[in-house]
Amino acid sequence: MISEAPISALPLLAILALVLAGLAALILQPWWVARRHARLLSRPFPAAWRRILRQRVPAAAALPADLQQRLKQRIQVFLAEKPFIGCAGQTITDEVRVTIAAQACLLLLGQPRPDGYPRLREILVYPDAFVVDELRRAAGGVVQPQRQVLAGQSWTQGRVILAWTEVVTGAADPGDGRNVVIHEFAHQIDQDSGSADGRPWRASRAQRRRWAAVMDEAFSQHHRDGPALVSAQGAADPAEFFAELSERFFEQPRWLAAEAPAVYRELVLLYQLNPLAW
Repeated sequence: MISEAPISALPLLAILALVLAGLAALILQPWWVARRHARLLSRPFPAAWRRILRQRVPAAAALPADLQQRLKQRIQVFLAEKPFIGCAGQTITDEVRVTIAAQACLLLLGQPRPDGYPRLREILVYPDAFVVDELRRAAGGVVQPQRQVLAGQSWTQGRVILAWTEVVTGAADPGDGRNVVIHEFAHQIDQDSGSADGRPWRASRAQRRRWAAVMDEAFSQHHRDGPALVSAQGAADPAEFFAELSERFFEQPRWLAAEAPAVYRELVLLYQLNPLAW
């Protein structure tokens, strides 16, 4: 005799099956991701990509040998997982992808895992500076539309927008302290903790308190009596302050360490890197 479950029990069984499937997916996901990354990293770094690094990203050649190898690994994973979309006629080539990925992955070199930017869904690339319309609150609380011309933009929804001409210019001079890719991907790191507020996620309460104390004091001092660590745009709010400090950290570490040693130490701890040693 074959017995059947009561009709009323079927929805409960279906829910239980879904819950078990979800738990299995959560348990197996790290294993699956690790296997996928291992497969990606077992492949040799393409010779064409090496040529692009030499031609477009001189900062890569300045890294110690172990970090050069790690950068190539980060690039391989980044390009396998993050889609690029061309806008306004911009063609997405390996030159575009590798040049952007190499600069974005500089910020990930201190991480033990090869992947990064978990919330990033896509990178949009325009040929040149692009125009955006935003609503701004003017004096008296009146909200007005404002048109801006931008070289880059980072969204909390997991999107980075870049102007290719600015990407090339920023990569060409790795010592001028200006790099739109580093700037926008620093915003992505900041946004990992929620909104962009100049307070990227830190593991402990003590780390968060120390970060807030150091960065708040540096931000206030910049406005009060210097030193001038960032541009006028970078001084607009703590999020822009952090993004521009990240540009200085990777491109002008000696200057930043001399001008603001406490800020430099916090960035060393955040990125788990010390560019002074390169």
